[in-house]
Amino acid sequence: MSGLLAKQAEHSSPQEVKSRYDDVSDTSEKRGTTADVASMWRMGKTQELLRNFRFVSIFGFSMILMASWETMLGTAGIGLIDGGTAGMIWMYLIVWIGFICVNTSMAEMGSMAPTSGGQYHWVSEFAPPEYQKFLSYVIGWLCVLGWQTGAANTAFLAGTQIQGLIALNIPDYSFEAWHGTLLVFAVSAFNVVFNTFFVKKLPIIEAVVLFVHILGFFAVLAVLWATGPIVDARATFTTFNDYGVWNDNGLATLSGIVAVVLPLLGADAAVHMSEEVRDAAQIIPQSMITTTLANGAMGFVMLITFCSVLGSIDDALASPTKQAYLYVFYNSTGSVAGASVMGALVILMAIFCNLSITATSSRQLFAFARDKGVPFYATFAYVPPAWNVPINAICLSFAVSCLLSLINLGSSVALMNIASLSTCAIIASYIVSISCIALKRIRGEQLLPSKFDLGRAGLPLNIVSIVFLIFVFLFSFFPMGPKPTPAGMNWSILMFGGTMIFSLVYYLVKGRNVYVGPVEYVRKTA
Repeated sequence: MSGLLAKQAEHSSPQEVKSRYDDVSDTSEKRGTTADVASMWRMGKTQELLRNFRFVSIFGFSMILMASWETMLGTAGIGLIDGGTAGMIWMYLIVWIGFICVNTSMAEMGSMAPTSGGQYHWVSEFAPPEYQKFLSYVIGWLCVLGWQTGAANTAFLAGTQIQGLIALNIPDYSFEAWHGTLLVFAVSAFNVVFNTFFVKKLPIIEAVVLFVHILGFFAVLAVLWATGPIVDARATFTTFNDYGVWNDNGLATLSGIVAVVLPLLGADAAVHMSEEVRDAAQIIPQSMITTTLANGAMGFVMLITFCSVLGSIDDALASPTKQAYLYVFYNSTGSVAGASVMGALVILMAIFCNLSITATSSRQLFAFARDKGVPFYATFAYVPPAWNVPINAICLSFAVSCLLSLINLGSSVALMNIASLSTCAIIASYIVSISCIALKRIRGEQLLPSKFDLGRAGLPLNIVSIVFLIFVFLFSFFPMGPKPTPAGMNWSILMFGGTMIFSLVYYLVKGRNVYVGPVEYVRKTA
């Protein structure tokens, strides 16, 4: 039926397409607003997913996916090794400002073309015509790589934090790498179940967890401020650390940049869910900007609080829990039970963060497969009518998370590897997509109408975003020290390069014959 509607829509107006949806079996949740139908008609896409997200639910979805204050606690160990308290605080502030510019630029594009494809679709529409097909293909692969590894990263973060909580309560617990890997399997499986069997309840769940996210933030802050051994503020804001032995505080801080990038990465998740959002062109940019400001502020306050009550950096890094924040919780409260409750809250949010990222990664893969950009595209683009979710794409996300968690069996810095891989891939997709719209502005070309028009501020914001993103991209490949062992090496550059080589080989062998790029489906009038 959806295929028939697509064919009938080829020479129809948005209003006629809307009328046909009204006359068929699509529910009101699936239709969306007239603006949603018009956007899908212009982009040549058939509505296959339910539009059951509103502002509060998609805002909750984005807030939980970023989970800035919780993620900041989980990645703090990386920043303490390379940068120290001062390095993390000042670098966080710089990165937050940078992402405000980046997400503002992408919010405008998300309003112009609200599609699950996101960056690769924008590149296909905004790049110079001679480069549209190839560039959008490459960016599609980068988005797939970035979001699939992002799902693995958050599952790994949750799994290792569960191990830390076990170690806090059982002093003679022996940390085993395979324990962490199995916990990744469990977290990923839990979220696959949620993203399939309970998908219709996802907006309600996100709204409820948003409340926990905000309430938990104030609860943890109150406990740390009331019980923590607050140190001199001057020391907190001026003490750098170089345990990676870079012999330069600035370089050490930059090599640990992933610690503060991860908590602020992923506001574009809302874009990849846009085909499930009602009035997407209006709601998506609102959600992206609000999420960036709110989560960024919460993460910054929590980071300063964490650094202020940290105590000994050496003791925090040497904690048997292998989680600096659990050491801080216990050191502040003096109670295993109290620290366990606070730690469980952070872990719970990490699990639901993974739930949101799994949903996002599967939708992005679904969109790229729909445009025939990956092997077995028909399989991953398939949406069972009774489910209204891309089940095969969700299952692949689960498989990728499980496979990447195996890195933990042979690397002492598995989190750094997976986090860096996710960061560099997503950042690269940001760079190219923003560069394309910046080029259109420089050339004075007409842009698509947007409900979030940046006007004259657009080009300066685009340029600042590009410079900032290139800076982050380069340092995301750095290891934690200048002379790493094989087990301590940041292998993300190898995995990044390997994925790009595979995608190019596939393009030459088959992709160029079946992938035409989203712009070829776009209707020039709407």
